[in-house]
Amino acid sequence: MSSAASMIRIRSVQGHVDVVALADARLGVFAAAVPWREFRWYRRQRHFSGSYWSATMRAPVGYESRLEYANLLLCDFDPRVEWILSQPFLMEGDDHGTTRKHIPDYLLSRPDGSVCVVDVKPAAKLQIPAVLDSLDWTRREVEAHGWEYRVCSEPDPVPLANVQFLAGYRRGFQFDPGQVDAAADVLGAPVTFGEAVRAVTPIAGEPPFARSLVLHLLWTQRLRTNLSHLLSTTSVLEPT
Repeated sequence: MSSAASMIRIRSVQGHVDVVALADARLGVFAAAVPWREFRWYRRQRHFSGSYWSATMRAPVGYESRLEYANLLLCDFDPRVEWILSQPFLMEGDDHGTTRKHIPDYLLSRPDGSVCVVDVKPAAKLQIPAVLDSLDWTRREVEAHGWEYRVCSEPDPVPLANVQFLAGYRRGFQFDPGQVDAAADVLGAPVTFGEAVRAVTPIAGEPPFARSLVLHLLWTQRLRTNLSHLLSTTSVLEPT
């Protein structure tokens, strides 16, 4: 059961820090939230930090490692995710006499109103007792509040490579909505990727533009394919 003393600290765009009991936390308290820590870039930095333009958020979302970046890409591609906040809060509480503090990596929300707290840890670190204790405490507190808690490690490299490639075509504002809809209408039955590009070329005008349209439809998941295999001209695409 969640401890009554468990609190979360939320940093706002105005620079204020709001303190809220975890038991009282709702998505609304994050309306003006910013990441708890400032993302920094400097020479010889040990961690690979950066900012990723999220199609879900239509805005940049920060990450502090390549592993966080990889999992952020997958969250951005997930149609069940409609909102992402990095480093959403600092959680503080008592764990059977031990005072703990923890900053999760991401907070996600879904169209059905459900919330998921995400931590990203290398698989090797999941063997360290201190890390396991911290994550176990976080899981107990978050799940007792009714939110989902997920620990992500290294994703499967092939689906990740496919999603990373498709992410180059994620920006909807770069595509004509009429052409996107027309391409989706033309691709109403299963075809190979190569066949899809040829079918869309009359709409896009040139094969390179048609290829981009098809890849955008895959990113937005108006088309689907088996991402456990590397994308190729023979990959079979199906309408969703």
